[in-house]
Amino acid sequence: MDRYIKPEGVFEMIKRLATVGLLACAWSFAAHAAESGSNAGNTVLDIDGTKITLEDIESKHPAVLFQARTTFYDAQRKAVDEFINEYLLERQAKKENVTVAELLQRHVNSTLAKDPADESLRVYYEGLDTTESFDAVRDKIVDVIRQRRLAKARTAYLESLRAQAKIATALRPPRAEIALKNTPVRGRADAPVMIVEYSDYECPYCQQIQPALDKLAAEYNGKLSIALKDFPLPMHANAQKAAEAAHCAGSQGKYWEYHDLLFTTKQADLPNLKNHARTLKLDGPAFDKCLDSGQQGDLVKAQGMEAQGLGLPGTPGFFVNGRFLTGNVSVEMLRQVVEEELRAANGK
Repeated sequence: MDRYIKPEGVFEMIKRLATVGLLACAWSFAAHAAESGSNAGNTVLDIDGTKITLEDIESKHPAVLFQARTTFYDAQRKAVDEFINEYLLERQAKKENVTVAELLQRHVNSTLAKDPADESLRVYYEGLDTTESFDAVRDKIVDVIRQRRLAKARTAYLESLRAQAKIATALRPPRAEIALKNTPVRGRADAPVMIVEYSDYECPYCQQIQPALDKLAAEYNGKLSIALKDFPLPMHANAQKAAEAAHCAGSQGKYWEYHDLLFTTKQADLPNLKNHARTLKLDGPAFDKCLDSGQQGDLVKAQGMEAQGLGLPGTPGFFVNGRFLTGNVSVEMLRQVVEEELRAANGK
């Protein structure tokens, strides 16, 4: 992920510290509310006799607690997943009248293949960036391969236990409400799953994941749509104009064709932005006027500010039906969330 780094002055620092304090207060209140059975409508602040609730705060700044809630949800989900694994292992061990360690030895450890022959290990060794001899690192290579195989086998076994159990969780992920006005959408606008991507045309990670997004869209054709919003990062000199150029092409009905061409060619300097318009047989003079005048500049900047307001740390940033995916998002992660959303849409 390309990180967004914003120069921070004194005023911004004060705002950030105030937000941290507000978050601490909010989460302290949330914990107290959970224990006492009170609801989110109760007072969290009292300023000169004016009582303020979390709902009051969020009505003015809808995204102020979104990232905090997302982080908390991710931690909750991880804890729940770990508990499920422990519970199923302990239950299965009890069924088989063995300890958990014996259960894993029986169904996981014993299934591992034999260690690779030295010939295969040498091929692995040749791909390493090391000055140590093969003999010096051989055992380390074997250990790494064993651990990887063990992890895969353990995951497969746990998946088999989960498949035999009926598991339902009441955890609900936080969702951001993202307006789609003036936002290009690829696919059915009423598809049950919508991925909103905040992207930067010079972001290498955005370029790398684009083919996978195209594949995902084809795989879930009719069930998945993808919307693109611009978040040009300040370290990318041509990203702002590239985003404007795509919208200029969109005004002539070829937004996605231009978008795809930008990611394919990776050429976003001004002369090439205009050449791309000719490649797509757009009205060249009209396109140039749109681009040179900055006609689409306010739209692109507004979407970038929207991304900052949502707390996006960089690009690409993904929201699946409003659910934010953090960190280095892979196509496997996206597919998993898409599947979860489809199941939810079907009431399963």
